[in-house]
Amino acid sequence: MHDYQASEARYENMLYRKCGKSGLKLSAVGLGLWHGFGAEETHDDCFLRVAAAFDLGITHFDLADNYGPPPGAAETVFGTVLGREFKAHRDELVVATKAGHAMWPGPYGDWGSRKHLRAGLDQSLTRLRLDYVDIFYHHRPDPDTPLEETMCALADLVDQGKALYIGLSKYPAKLLRQAVALLAEMRVPCVVHQVRYNLLEHDEVEAEQIPAADGAGLGTVVFSPLAQGVLTNKYAEGVPEDSRAAKGSPFISRYLHDDAVTYARRLQVLAQARGQTPAQTALAWVLRDPRVTSAVIGASRPAQIRENVEALQNLAFDAAELTALG
Repeated sequence: MHDYQASEARYENMLYRKCGKSGLKLSAVGLGLWHGFGAEETHDDCFLRVAAAFDLGITHFDLADNYGPPPGAAETVFGTVLGREFKAHRDELVVATKAGHAMWPGPYGDWGSRKHLRAGLDQSLTRLRLDYVDIFYHHRPDPDTPLEETMCALADLVDQGKALYIGLSKYPAKLLRQAVALLAEMRVPCVVHQVRYNLLEHDEVEAEQIPAADGAGLGTVVFSPLAQGVLTNKYAEGVPEDSRAAKGSPFISRYLHDDAVTYARRLQVLAQARGQTPAQTALAWVLRDPRVTSAVIGASRPAQIRENVEALQNLAFDAAELTALG
């Protein structure tokens, strides 16, 4: 256990944006625990990253029940940090988690049934050592469960005090509008939609999902804004030994191809002209749109968190830069 004293200046340089029409504000940069908070990580390493994020003004911490590895590990590790060092700061944090991907064997361990969502959140709260989460997401649409059942289950969890707000993740635009309308009828505060969005994958999100969320009064939270690290240009000379790609991460393969690596090299040139690193420019590009409430980053070291937060110093792009970025 660390004798942690939070920085008194922690809120001075962070940008906070409202989730759509709600009163909830998120730090424009959020810390995601999708990678790097698994069972193999030490408590010290995880604490140092959480503390670095909080001292920089990051209040938005994004988890899911299946984050690890193994599934559940990220919530367990973060819950230990919360219990040991951050208990006094609980009311300064927005803790978000999700259910909807496979977590246990059998027909109830996946998707969007009332049975799965209630059990999933109960298990998450136990791992997180919390009475409630601030945002509870349905992690992905379920084609085999009526939308009404899933939304009613989410509404019940809010009514039970286990979640303050509801979020939806990876919903197509039409289904998102339908889901939000159902929740609105039940007077449930659905405030955010989470999507994959970055310089390599953006056309559909910009044309459909961000406008749908905005029209429904939701904010948009972005995951993979740096394309699993490819946009940092770290793969320009091949795969570094200490990278997630070298460790066999299945999520980076969608970006680790010649076109993406070539694009990252171009991005580095433009970033240098802006006085930023490639990561900072890629993150600034995502956050240039005020409808994006928060961009969730991953980090294996505190220095990466500091670098990413510095992107907030320049979110403006001129027409020539936007054209060059494509």
